[in-house]
Amino acid sequence: MAKAITPADLTITPRDVRFGRGQRLGRYWLNDDPIATAFYNALSVTFPKGEAYFCESVKAFREGTPPKLAGEIAAFVKQEVIHSREHVAFNRHVVDQGYDVSLLERHVDEALALTKGRHPIGNLAATMALEHFTAMLAHELIANPKHLAGGEAQAVGLWKWHAAEEIEHKGVAYDTWMHATRDWSRGRRWRVKALVMLITTWKFFQGRRKGMLELLRQDGMTGPKVWAKLAWYAFGRPGMARKVAGVWVSYFLPGFHPWKHDDRALIALAESDYADAVMPAARREAVAA
Repeated sequence: MAKAITPADLTITPRDVRFGRGQRLGRYWLNDDPIATAFYNALSVTFPKGEAYFCESVKAFREGTPPKLAGEIAAFVKQEVIHSREHVAFNRHVVDQGYDVSLLERHVDEALALTKGRHPIGNLAATMALEHFTAMLAHELIANPKHLAGGEAQAVGLWKWHAAEEIEHKGVAYDTWMHATRDWSRGRRWRVKALVMLITTWKFFQGRRKGMLELLRQDGMTGPKVWAKLAWYAFGRPGMARKVAGVWVSYFLPGFHPWKHDDRALIALAESDYADAVMPAARREAVAA
């Protein structure tokens, strides 16, 4: 088995917090911008079912893992379950604003249906690729305040909290993959990993593009000008897709591991920023614990 480089002192801590209960978000909760809001709303709709898939994919290989990795898998699952709960609540806000998300949910169901009957190692490879996506998006989301600038506190708090925990557990699926493929040659491992990442990237961008355009269509925004604005938001300014491109490429390099870039400092930064958005009761419980 290849040597993992996840920090020995890393602790993955599920934070049982709640956002936005009893409060109503504005329709365009992010800087009163329908493009920016659609970007995050469309992504959020995918999380509950997507994260359940991640959990099952990793749990399929937990038997026989070293004790440290077994504990990290358990913590990973707990974090993802709480993420799903909070995004279910967030998605209710989206629906409350009059959006019909059934088409977006159907796209998720169709994507997951393609995994049925697939060898579990394929599901783990897809999870590993998507976890790399979430980790690089999470890093950029916290490191660059422009992405969430002007957003309503509860929504911004949710996204920063989620991002912090994605950074914290970014190596779990990868380390599970390294354990599960410990008898593979380096060449075989790289070929499967690279192919799955390319397929996953294509499907990820296609799915999110369709979701954003559907939400914008419901706002009465269609046509080439809207497509151009969405492309500019993703690749121009603030340019999330453009800014993570280099990290995406690093996935294909020999010796890649998510923790070659130790960005744990961002976790503390995010926690200080989202603290005011956590519901008072949740804060009291956290202090009491």
